Amino acid sequence: MHLPDPVFPPLLTGHGVNAPERPFDVARSEAAAGRMGAGDFVWARDTRRLDCAIVLEPEVGRARAGEMLITAMVALGDAAGALAPPEVGVFYRWPQTIDVNGAIAGKADLAVSPRTGPDGAPDWLVVGIQLAIGATGLDPDPGYDLDHTTLWEEGCADIDRTVLIESFSRHFLAWIDTWEVEGFGPAHEIWLGRNRQGGETVTIETPTGPVTGTFVGLDETGGLLLRTDTGVAAIGILDALAPHETVVADG
Repeated sequence: MHLPDPVFPPLLTGHGVNAPERPFDVARSEAAAGRMGAGDFVWARDTRRLDCAIVLEPEVGRARAGEMLITAMVALGDAAGALAPPEVGVFYRWPQTIDVNGAIAGKADLAVSPRTGPDGAPDWLVVGIQLAIGATGLDPDPGYDLDHTTLWEEGCADIDRTVLIESFSRHFLAWIDTWEVEGFGPAHEIWLGRNRQGGETVTIETPTGPVTGTFVGLDETGGLLLRTDTGVAAIGILDALAPHETVVADG
């Protein structure tokens, strides 16, 4: 199926890529090499899914990088919610999982430059978003896998890749503006309202080993708060994503 290329708001510059290239990998390698900067938006031409990544140049320290992951997830939820029927719900699992009607449909990614400026802010930051839109054609019985889903399986046949990318890009910029004016609080509140882990026992892999506890909430930068046998443990988003290679050496 052929779709027109998305049209981006003036602050973003689109870069379409074809398989096997992945937008997140392209964005972080190009940012590390100095060939991409703030506002570059890399997107996959695959029509069966939203797969994109945005390069940012933050003005806050590395410890707050996770705020952008949470903000992007909230923006995607708003973007999909604006297009989907009212019975379709987008929810989140910390740190990066995106659910649609209770089944996994996508995820968010985060990469941060190891280099920092005089103000302590990383040279660049990349946020990636993926969301399954259409059937792959490889599943003989769509809907049989109850743990995973697509927008198509949830009744969103009218949502295509281009429309969703355009909606997400607009909502993400709006949320960045909110973050700059009001801080992280509004995105933090909405993300928690769409989270379904409250009170659950969860295990998170970290560089120092797994941590198990009861989901309490998020700290002021989007880190996880777990109630464990020894008290409340705080786990940063970058620590939870560390096993998935969140840092790329700058060229």
